Amino acid sequence: MSAETTPVDAGTLAQRKSKEPSFAEKFRKAFRGYPSAQIGLIGIIIFVLLAIFAPLIAPQDPYDQMRLDILDGLLPPGSKLGDGTVSLLGTDALGRDIFSAVLYGLRISLVVALVAVIVGSIIGVFMGLLAAMKAGWVETLIMRTVDLKMSFPGILLALMVLAIFGTGVDKVIFALIIGAWASETRLVRAVAMSELKKEYIDSAKLAGLSDMRIMWRYLFPNSISPVLVVLPMSISGAIGTEATLSFLGVGVPITEPSLGLLIANGNDYILSGKWWISIFPGLVLVGLVLCINVVADRLRDHANPYLRGKD
Repeated sequence: MSAETTPVDAGTLAQRKSKEPSFAEKFRKAFRGYPSAQIGLIGIIIFVLLAIFAPLIAPQDPYDQMRLDILDGLLPPGSKLGDGTVSLLGTDALGRDIFSAVLYGLRISLVVALVAVIVGSIIGVFMGLLAAMKAGWVETLIMRTVDLKMSFPGILLALMVLAIFGTGVDKVIFALIIGAWASETRLVRAVAMSELKKEYIDSAKLAGLSDMRIMWRYLFPNSISPVLVVLPMSISGAIGTEATLSFLGVGVPITEPSLGLLIANGNDYILSGKWWISIFPGLVLVGLVLCINVVADRLRDHANPYLRGKD
């Protein structure tokens, strides 16, 4: 009888597995029927493509100081530069094409935010799993460090780090990493603690599996989902923090301006009628953060089991 039922059971399991939706189908379902989230997703794709292909799209290399002409400075949108090209969004005081500067600045803002959030999330996931598995002084040390970090505003902590280590792209990434890992640690620990109470963890312990194997084989796959849901929101926050630091003059160097530094460069010219220097980078920054936040809200709602049934 077992020989007859085994093929049937295997076929049934294969049939059930084939009916499970793929990742692409789940992704489409999350955005189906939500035009605002779809527009936000399209906007993110456009911003990312513009950043990737900035050297091919931009008519000028804004980082090449030797090729900038001071006589082209403060020209309004649509003006013709000395080399014959047309500046669609105008130029700044250094004669730098705003359109080119925005494309390159978008690249720096995205790279800084992505690297900082990804590295910070990796550290946060590991520390959260370790705190959940190692009750006692290890957990106490990790969580008290998290509490200490959370007691400081993120921007204040970043300013303290940059005041100690100096400015630069790598220093900004380091400051953002320090500000990003704590929230992920607390989130992962809470999820992992609930997973530790389930029967499959007890079965794994009775089977003689080590704590590290249980942590990576069972806790990690079941605790990573909340981090993936909040990841877009973390990226949005990192972009805003980096822009704030650059606007204050303690972020990326002036030779490689990000969106925040471009906005700061035009701050002194707004009242004199040179509005385009700050307005266009500001619009790009607002549009990028808005698109990411809309997509992040949709992913969060879709991951909520109480709201998923309404999709």
